[in-house]
Amino acid sequence: MFKTLFLVLLSTALVNNVVLSQFLGICPFLGVSKNVKTAAGMGGAVIFVITIASAVTNLLYTGIIQKLQIEYLNTIIFILVIAALVQLIELFLKKFVPKLHQSLGVYLPLITTNCAVLGVALTNVQESNDFITSVVTGLGTACGFCLAIVIMAGIREKTENNDVPKAFKGTPSVLLTACLMAIAFYGFNVLSF
Repeated sequence: MFKTLFLVLLSTALVNNVVLSQFLGICPFLGVSKNVKTAAGMGGAVIFVITIASAVTNLLYTGIIQKLQIEYLNTIIFILVIAALVQLIELFLKKFVPKLHQSLGVYLPLITTNCAVLGVALTNVQESNDFITSVVTGLGTACGFCLAIVIMAGIREKTENNDVPKAFKGTPSVLLTACLMAIAFYGFNVLSF
């Protein structure tokens, strides 16, 4: 059991990285990855939201939605749960870590609409994952997102003052970096489980 959960964690973080292989959560990935500290803060917030959302949505699905046979409301219910969790994080950061709250700016509330968060919840339901597997899938996916955004921020910080042709300055170089990262993460497919 532990081995299986560890493989799920590795698979979701590296092999099936939510940003670099599934292309979910691109907006915060590109928008917040200018500074490593801000990216790490966003990654931490996403880890919390996705992990807790995976647990709560699994309990809601198995405990209420399936029993009432209202599976057609999955998406709406999951979005409401995610929005509530994001609001809790925003209140926490505003009160206890105001600098991080300010640096995340508009991207913090955007976690609510981050398709990676909803994607994990829906994937857990589609794959009929039990509670523990859902939580581990959520944690692995969120750690993969955090890893990708922090690596991207580190690369962007290091290459910010490089002599780049005018046509590649700004967004083009960021997108090329994301493409190269996706190719690099594709190499983890040899670890397919």
